[in-house]
Amino acid sequence: MLPLDSRCAITRAKLYDVTHDGTNEDKMLTRERRKLINIIIIIVLVTFSSSHSAVCVREREMGTINTSSIGAVHEKTNTPQPQPQPQPQHKQQPLDAGALFVLKSKGSWWHSGYHLTTSIVAPSLLSLPFAFASLGWIAGVLSLVIGAMVTFYSYNLLSLVLEHHAELGHRHLRFRDMAYDILGPRWSRYYVGPVQFMVCYGSVVGLSLLGGQCLKAIYVLRNPDGTMKLYEFVVIFGVLLLILAQIPSFHSLRHINLISLVLCLLYSACATSASIYIGNSSKGPHKNYSLSSNYETRIFGIFNSIAIIATTFGNGIIPEIQATLAPPVKGKMFKGLCVCYTVITVTFFSVTVSGYWAFGNESAGLILSNFIDHDGNPLVPRWFIVMTNVFTILQLSAVSVVYLQPTNEVLERTLADPKSNEFSARNVIPRVISRSISVILAITIAAMLPFFGDINAMIGAFGFLPLDFVLPVVFYNLTFKPSKKSTLFWLNSSIAVIFSMVGVIASVAAVRQISLDAKTYKLFANI
Repeated sequence: MLPLDSRCAITRAKLYDVTHDGTNEDKMLTRERRKLINIIIIIVLVTFSSSHSAVCVREREMGTINTSSIGAVHEKTNTPQPQPQPQPQHKQQPLDAGALFVLKSKGSWWHSGYHLTTSIVAPSLLSLPFAFASLGWIAGVLSLVIGAMVTFYSYNLLSLVLEHHAELGHRHLRFRDMAYDILGPRWSRYYVGPVQFMVCYGSVVGLSLLGGQCLKAIYVLRNPDGTMKLYEFVVIFGVLLLILAQIPSFHSLRHINLISLVLCLLYSACATSASIYIGNSSKGPHKNYSLSSNYETRIFGIFNSIAIIATTFGNGIIPEIQATLAPPVKGKMFKGLCVCYTVITVTFFSVTVSGYWAFGNESAGLILSNFIDHDGNPLVPRWFIVMTNVFTILQLSAVSVVYLQPTNEVLERTLADPKSNEFSARNVIPRVISRSISVILAITIAAMLPFFGDINAMIGAFGFLPLDFVLPVVFYNLTFKPSKKSTLFWLNSSIAVIFSMVGVIASVAAVRQISLDAKTYKLFANI
């Protein structure tokens, strides 16, 4: 776009040609009339430029960017103005294929609630009673309440920052985009982007392993002397994931994620009911809530449990979920978070309290394992255990696909052509091949490393804690710049410092756990 002074000169020259016909009448114009003409021209050009910018911003929010020149706007208003050639601007750059095809902005706040619930209320909540075993009742309940309050607060802050930038006409669709604008390109390229990818892809590997373990639990229950190995069940789960991974966009998962929401309520209700049943029966274990007498074990157990709770509340893809909302986005994410945290309150606390009450410090890493005694005898009806595992497996597949979206977005951005149709052969073939390779690699890692749960704890400490507890408050302080004397500034700063320290210590605890379990590590082990 030409500078404003140049456009004034061009328009003034045209007005001169039309009104004076090449005569010397311009000498008769007074200085006041010339000033008046200049003022009118400036007002007209500024008005049309503002209208054009507003249209571009609106179209950017809708996912389509119009790079038409100011002359196109003039044609729409039937005003005979010059049509200078447009100059490229940052806000008018077309969206890449990852944003166009994977992060479609078409959803409602209900849809964001489904996505949020699926990404947070996952089967990892079934490990919360195990976390309580190292914390005890008081510290455990307190940690769970603080985790819920801090993540609800930080996710809302992150949403407010995203809404603020959207109102300014620069909507962020990815976590790394936020980091690029707020922290700088190096933070985006070398920290936030890689950490988010590591967390999300690591979650896919861990969820695939858990899916295989649930399938094996059903198999062993039906056929105790069976010869199938764990890695074979991981591959079976991978086939289901391979099919679901081909769903083109995040928004396309809304119906699957609604089913996922129902499934998490179902298996949480099953786990709670079974724990209460076993806890009241004579078959249940002796309830022991004492903590370890070894000081070192207790301290590291506390921080490892905090890491488990933080990972359970972790999300890591709030900007990508908010990107699926149709503009205007203001207020929608808050409603979605309210839906999500209503489900969290119902599921997390019921499963954790009932599970720890029933099994105490014998709570297993996955509470479903406690439903079978040490001799392999079920403590609840077999069909009930099978049903609970089926609900869990189905929801695991939905959660895995959600955490594949950042990987899918990167692949789409790299391999797809945004100028071609989303379902053209040019885009479909690379999409199917790249996503299939991505899933096959995740399944291979899960099958080879059945001890990946220990590695995932370290990934959670390194990844979920900074992404979900630290960066949101930092982004808010840097964006809105609250007074350093205000309570809000110090609250956010305290959260950032405290959870940074917790993240470091939890990482050390996770590494220690890996070193303790290393002697049992074996490729393709049948755990």
